[in-house]
Amino acid sequence: MKNITILGATGSIGSSTLSIVEAHPDKFRVFALSANTNWRHMAELCKKYSPRLAVMADESSASKLKDVLDNDTDVLSGDDAICQIASHQQTDYVMAAIVGSAGMSSALSAANAGKRVMLANKESLVLAGNIFIEAIKNSGAELIPVDSEHSAIFQCLQGDLLSTGSDAIDTHDGGSTISKVQLTASGGPFLNTPIDCMGSITPEQACAHPNWSMGRKISVDSATMMNKGLEVIEAHYLFALRSSQIDVVIHPQSIVHSSVYYNDGSTLSQLGVPDMRSAVSYAMSYPNRIFSGVEPVDLTKQKLEFYKPDPNRFPCLGLAFDALNSGASSMGSLNAANEVAVLAFLNNKIKFLDINKVIDQTLGLVASSKLESLEDVVANDKHARQVADEVISSYV
Repeated sequence: MKNITILGATGSIGSSTLSIVEAHPDKFRVFALSANTNWRHMAELCKKYSPRLAVMADESSASKLKDVLDNDTDVLSGDDAICQIASHQQTDYVMAAIVGSAGMSSALSAANAGKRVMLANKESLVLAGNIFIEAIKNSGAELIPVDSEHSAIFQCLQGDLLSTGSDAIDTHDGGSTISKVQLTASGGPFLNTPIDCMGSITPEQACAHPNWSMGRKISVDSATMMNKGLEVIEAHYLFALRSSQIDVVIHPQSIVHSSVYYNDGSTLSQLGVPDMRSAVSYAMSYPNRIFSGVEPVDLTKQKLEFYKPDPNRFPCLGLAFDALNSGASSMGSLNAANEVAVLAFLNNKIKFLDINKVIDQTLGLVASSKLESLEDVVANDKHARQVADEVISSYV
């Protein structure tokens, strides 16, 4: 029996994780849950799963949650409490699914505590990749990717690991085995929209993803393909690959989740219907597989298409590659500027096509610097956000 702590329990990944727990009550138990401010949803989860600890992001939401609970769940609040449950002695596995940079500290706490970190928060690696990977190595923690693309690569690497006895995250640097990895992208809702018509895109349209059910911020990132750019950076750290060994292809059906190209001419791909329960269940059961509730894909009913991304349609993807090649703090600045720009778009302060412009201008104004500590990461993130806010003020 493994104790599961779910960070971001009220989101889509949290829901997928809880569905796997529910399907396997003999294998997993909910130990702790965290959420942002949705205390009503959290109350339902606490009544259903009876976690020992529940954490809300702010004190007001925690107080409301306490008032409606009549079980033995202890309710806490704040970032320190989220880090506490992530590193708790009784926590075995941590699902790190808090969206954005807000999830970095708690994911890092789990890594430092030697937990199995099931990483759905790519920003932890985008902001503090070297620090995070070093924490995994030093503590003996397990790092299992949950993003469907990185889970696919991780799964494709397993056959190679059987013959080498190596750890994919530590040793696959493209030396004698891997030629490249290829991340697939759906292309989002505007894949075929004429570029000259994209200036009037609304937040509601940008959040209407054709294949995946996601939060608003991630949905916008998918529409701009910044989500894929952040995943490129994540792949760099997860699998120790150079940017030249990471490729992106548009695959509108989201059936092939990613591929690994080997130097002998072989290509291994992982396929499945677009349902995050597959990747979540693999992270929870690795190195085994368990029932996830996901129906198998029927390839006789699928038309599989693949296209190269248009850099004019998706400039954010190019910006992410540029930040990765620049290294140091550039990737953190990219993420900060994107989070600020996407929020401004969702609040109707800037247009959809302004998102990449804000990011590009911010990167030009924030000097790249070496990040040697978590404090450095936080300081750079704060500075980049201030600069992005200043850039946006010129658009309003």
